[in-house]
Amino acid sequence: MASSLHNLSEAKGVVPSGEGKRFVVIVSEWNSDITQNLLDGAVDELKKKDVPAKNIIIESVPGCFELPLAAQMAAMNYNPDAVICLGCVIKGETPHFDYVCQAATHGILQVGLSMKIPVIFGVLTVNTLEQAVERSGGKYGNKGIEAAHTALKMTKFKIK
Repeated sequence: MASSLHNLSEAKGVVPSGEGKRFVVIVSEWNSDITQNLLDGAVDELKKKDVPAKNIIIESVPGCFELPLAAQMAAMNYNPDAVICLGCVIKGETPHFDYVCQAATHGILQVGLSMKIPVIFGVLTVNTLEQAVERSGGKYGNKGIEAAHTALKMTKFKIK
């Protein structure tokens, strides 16, 4: 969780090189001003860690609810070392927020477990647009960068 004590863009521990690895980044189109920042952060960080652009496959989906199915399809079709799911759900006046967040969280977890590859949860679940801005390149860093770090670190666990 991003706070004054933890910036999302700062890596904890050593982040390994992504040389020779292949990543799929799936990004939600909903709240696109925010998710584009997450995508830019993730892709830029993967490139900084020696992942060539040709090994970064980007796919988009309408919203966060669709991330798990897209992650499963990407894992099956692209044979990546990891899948990064990026999105942003901002709490509104209805329980829709709770249902979408729960479905995306549980679904992304289940895809990783069933496909036996790292599937990274890079979804902002925030109360306000201001919180989303702060966590997508603002004062608390960029969740997309954090998701790229997590993907790079988790690739060592892929079953061959």
